Amino acid sequence: MNFTKMQGCGNDYVYIDGGSEKISQDQKSELAIRVSDRHFGIGSDGLIFINPVEDPDVDFEMEMYNADGSRSEMCGNGIRCVAKFVYDKGLTDKKKLTIVSAGKNKYIDLTVDENNLVSSVKVDMGAPILEAAEVPVAVPDSCITASEAYGNHVIDAPIEVAGITWNMTCVSMGNPHAVVFLPEDMDLETFDLEHFGPLFENHEYFPRRINTEFVKIDDRNNVHMRVWERGTGETLACGTGCCATVTACILNGLTDKKVTVHVLGGDITCSWNGEKDSPVIMEGPATTVFEGIIEIY
Repeated sequence: MNFTKMQGCGNDYVYIDGGSEKISQDQKSELAIRVSDRHFGIGSDGLIFINPVEDPDVDFEMEMYNADGSRSEMCGNGIRCVAKFVYDKGLTDKKKLTIVSAGKNKYIDLTVDENNLVSSVKVDMGAPILEAAEVPVAVPDSCITASEAYGNHVIDAPIEVAGITWNMTCVSMGNPHAVVFLPEDMDLETFDLEHFGPLFENHEYFPRRINTEFVKIDDRNNVHMRVWERGTGETLACGTGCCATVTACILNGLTDKKVTVHVLGGDITCSWNGEKDSPVIMEGPATTVFEGIIEIY
């Protein structure tokens, strides 16, 4: 099987051209576990298939698996790399693409360098989903804020984890996120994510588990964030997590409407005008690391 290893701000995946590599559906989850292993496999945060589609309004499908073999709905860094993959490899010559993932279309603009290779990717990630039942997050009624603007949403709501009461804002960008702003006496760099991340991920409030972003505000246009991704653990970046973070920052009045999120692997810029049905726009790099062939059986 031919593969390409790619990364967006260090959030790395193995990419497979589903048009030329025929992998049965019942093999994909196990294959994701195998190739993601950083000691015995290729090493990645997961596996992404880039599939042809019959819909004339869609260019490609992204089919994503986490490192534990579970299926995921969306990956912001992943979809940027998918866009670079299809353009750089000549599968399309379009600089505006529509890519579907888990039934949701994302609209993409490519920036191409002097070598006709994609250097950065801007993605219309769609409107953030704030309705609690659709995130989904199952919290007590006392944690729900009802408004005409956003419906029944969870903003700055308490959650008890490891004997500590935190405050979270819940957002779906096609996959569920809980954004937590660390208190002043906690340092993001030394924060024990390996301990707290799994406790959030598997908390009873989250029926489909949760991706959790731990955030420190720098100023009105910059924040630092570390992320615990369900099914994978800490990653160097999470594109949907950056979108959710900026959405939460704006909802809580902590930043302006365009913010650079500094993650362990680099910088991703997101903007949102604060209106429920308006899209979050994400822009960041996509990089090819190496290509190769792996035996599958």
